[in-house]
Amino acid sequence: MGDFYQNGLVTTLHNFHNITLPQLEEKLRKFAKARPMGLIIPALYSELESPALANIVDILKDIDYVGEIVIGLDRASEEQFKYAKEYFKPLSKGLAEPRHKIVWNEGPRMMELKRKLEKKKVNLGELGKGRNVWTCFGYMISSGKSEAIALHDADILTYSAEMLARLYYPVADPTFNYKFCKGYYFRANDVQLNGRVTRLLVTPLLRTLKKFFGPLEYLEFLDSFRYILAGEFSMRADVLKTVRIPSDWGLEVGILSEVQRNNSFSRICQVEIGDAYDHKHQPVSAENPNAGLSKMSNDIARNIYSKLATNGTVFTKGTFRSIKATYQRIALDFVEQFNADAVINGLSIDRDKEERMVDMFAKNIYKAGIEYLDYPYQIPFMPSWKRVLSAMPEVHDEFVQIVEEDNK
Repeated sequence: MGDFYQNGLVTTLHNFHNITLPQLEEKLRKFAKARPMGLIIPALYSELESPALANIVDILKDIDYVGEIVIGLDRASEEQFKYAKEYFKPLSKGLAEPRHKIVWNEGPRMMELKRKLEKKKVNLGELGKGRNVWTCFGYMISSGKSEAIALHDADILTYSAEMLARLYYPVADPTFNYKFCKGYYFRANDVQLNGRVTRLLVTPLLRTLKKFFGPLEYLEFLDSFRYILAGEFSMRADVLKTVRIPSDWGLEVGILSEVQRNNSFSRICQVEIGDAYDHKHQPVSAENPNAGLSKMSNDIARNIYSKLATNGTVFTKGTFRSIKATYQRIALDFVEQFNADAVINGLSIDRDKEERMVDMFAKNIYKAGIEYLDYPYQIPFMPSWKRVLSAMPEVHDEFVQIVEEDNK
């Protein structure tokens, strides 16, 4: 049954299942004449060997309203890049001019551009999804072909044409005022409830921080999103230039923070893009704070603390001790709630694993706070492309030339 409830500071666009995919796509074809659409897919080379990306390519090759597709490729040797060029060829099959380009992030030409930028004091951070997305933003700005731009991951097991159509629609329809749209969905497979980091870390942490600092606008904004860590979002082209991107696991929260800083709430929305969603699951890595969900929880917490600090919130070590204790109590209550929700719907939750995960998150919430107090300048944001273009105006032409040369 459809849900039309509006809560929080941003508009929620539900799926009432009253419009068919062909109807949606016909509208998007009309919108594309005035507002051309581009798609960004950040990917690791290893994902080219997965059935998820193969299915994504198979679906995208038949979607004709998307005029530009940019694949950001990480962890690829020269031979692997050559393979990738063959792998993605179906995306432009039958077209006079290729509509897709691969940004080879570790190619010699891109590495030379990186060195030039670093000489201009433009810090690009470490190799990872954040830098991959940042680079793709830069190429999309440089190409100047797209006005409505979507981004999604390369590991979506439940990908569909409707998912993409619904993600585009809010920023493609010229009668809408939205400049940024976040996708959301139900996270589960046939047997268990997923979405552990959102359920057990982010939402309980936001509720905890609201207890301490009141209903701050920033906290209310983040808490308005139904799936805050969704890697699927769309935006208008001018938003790309102003967004600073974290290079770590705080990517999704960091982008939302930047969008909130630069846009009114009436220009931001979230849209239901699927009845269910599943993708590659990260390991917990409880014994390794620099990997998996352990590192992710630390990075997300630090990004939130950093944003709160810029809004005038003052933290102390004592504050973080209290936040840890309060979070733990609230998160354990959430475990109880989600367990009941899963059971009544015939799904499973491992209570022991979930409570042990809460314990790990609690430690990392405190650890992230102490690290922020000791090293407040180490939040790894990359500069906006507006700043990059100011430091190196010629980067537009050079970027396009590099990608064109690599893709020959």
